Amino acid sequence: MNRDDMLKRIRRRETEWDFIIVGGGATGLGTAIDGASRGYQVLLIEQSDFAKGTSSRSTKLVHGGVRYLQQGNISLVLEALKERGLMRRNAPHLVHNLPFVVPNYDWWEGPFYGIGLKVYDMLAGRHGFGHSKGLSKEKTLEFIPTLEPKGLRGGVIYYDGQFDDARLAVNMAQTAVEQGGTVVNYMRVESLVKSGEMVRGVRARDLETGELYELTAKVVINATGVFSDGLRKMDDPEAPDIITPSQGVHIVLDRSFLPGDTAIMVPHTDDGRVLFAIPWKHRVVVGTTDTEMTEATLDPCPLPEEIDFLLAHAARYLTQDPTREDILSTFAGLRPLVSLGSHENTAAISRDHTLNISRSGLLTITGGKWTTYRKMAEETVDQAILLAQLQERPSVTRDLNIHGFHQNAVQFGHLAVYGADARSVREVLGEDTRYAKPLHPDHPYLAGEVVWAVRREMARTVEDFLSRRRRVLPTDARASIEMAPAVATLMARELGRDSRWADDQTTAFEDLARGYLADGRCRLKTKNSGEIPS
Repeated sequence: MNRDDMLKRIRRRETEWDFIIVGGGATGLGTAIDGASRGYQVLLIEQSDFAKGTSSRSTKLVHGGVRYLQQGNISLVLEALKERGLMRRNAPHLVHNLPFVVPNYDWWEGPFYGIGLKVYDMLAGRHGFGHSKGLSKEKTLEFIPTLEPKGLRGGVIYYDGQFDDARLAVNMAQTAVEQGGTVVNYMRVESLVKSGEMVRGVRARDLETGELYELTAKVVINATGVFSDGLRKMDDPEAPDIITPSQGVHIVLDRSFLPGDTAIMVPHTDDGRVLFAIPWKHRVVVGTTDTEMTEATLDPCPLPEEIDFLLAHAARYLTQDPTREDILSTFAGLRPLVSLGSHENTAAISRDHTLNISRSGLLTITGGKWTTYRKMAEETVDQAILLAQLQERPSVTRDLNIHGFHQNAVQFGHLAVYGADARSVREVLGEDTRYAKPLHPDHPYLAGEVVWAVRREMARTVEDFLSRRRRVLPTDARASIEMAPAVATLMARELGRDSRWADDQTTAFEDLARGYLADGRCRLKTKNSGEIPS
């Protein structure tokens, strides 16, 4: 997957595309895969990097949604559990089982959550990841030795899925290209092309060269997540907002706070959300919050009260109380919740997805969750086929392996996330003795991985590599800052840039990474409190 090759495809094309997809997150990439694998001519453009926004900032879970079961949204849980099984089957190098323990501190919690999770098992059926069961206090502490023992009565164990969201997004982009699709990052839509009153394409600017492209298609698909209303208003300035951005924040701690391979799930926090403490990338991820925001941004950052909320709840359930000094990194994402009416809080808004077609033919897909991306994409392409009056072809993505598919990738050690590409990555590492050197003494990532990311995964900036091709920024912000100069130098050599570019990239990344520190400074707007300096 090479950006220059993608641009050549665009320049050579003399006829309109079947579909132009705007947005390179989970939903847009899934739609590109579905459309291209059916044989349609598909172009996807993304204003930044693939999964730069919400899709790289999840809780790293592939799950049916225990909370949605509590809310009685059985249809969403059924769909998500089925899709969860398909994700594990089609991308086993990135999706795997993870045990969760629900600790019980009140007498009623054991039977209540035990019955609920049995229903969860039943709904999963043949797509299940494992059977839930009740645990004694002693057995609960065997699974979670750092769990607060005072008042503990026992627990319930159940099984869900975990994945690397940004890595899966990159592999999905590669899959779309393999299926005949064209995908380009760092290309921003500046306006829509219309024929009469109907949307017939986009004007998009290459942010690297400044070149403006006029691109036409039978259908334009808006898959921009929290930015969906912006594109809808390009089409119709009077279009009512349908997106309510909700911020979810995570803090990342050292693995000593939660050793082992079992996660903690707290079914009900002070704000009504589920709280997770999850082992991931040799760290512990604690999240998440639910704060309604007034506007969307590409780089949301945590509010001080959100960090305090997570620290306080983690302290309730862990023997070692984490402090701000213990936080290795923080990250925030904005959920594109679809709200057509008033709600008391964002936790009450459905996580179902929504398809919207404007009078001028702009097709918007938004809402939903990572786990259901494939089903959302299938429904979107089905609708786009009808709009374009194309010959119908069935979706094939239920049984389509994602790029990198490998049943035993763990054998590749720290290169396991590359799946079947791990062998090719090793070949790059062998090209130059410098490529086999670690980028940081505390992390296994090697210089040659930067070269691979540029050549084969369309990494264009230091952030692309340190945040999404490799997950250093969201797991260890300080180490990522220390790696930045070496990464910039390697990327400059591969991309044909000069030393000034490398210096600018290093400075820009350092400024960004400081916002991932617990003492970082950011200014955000919430629904009720206006602008808040941290």
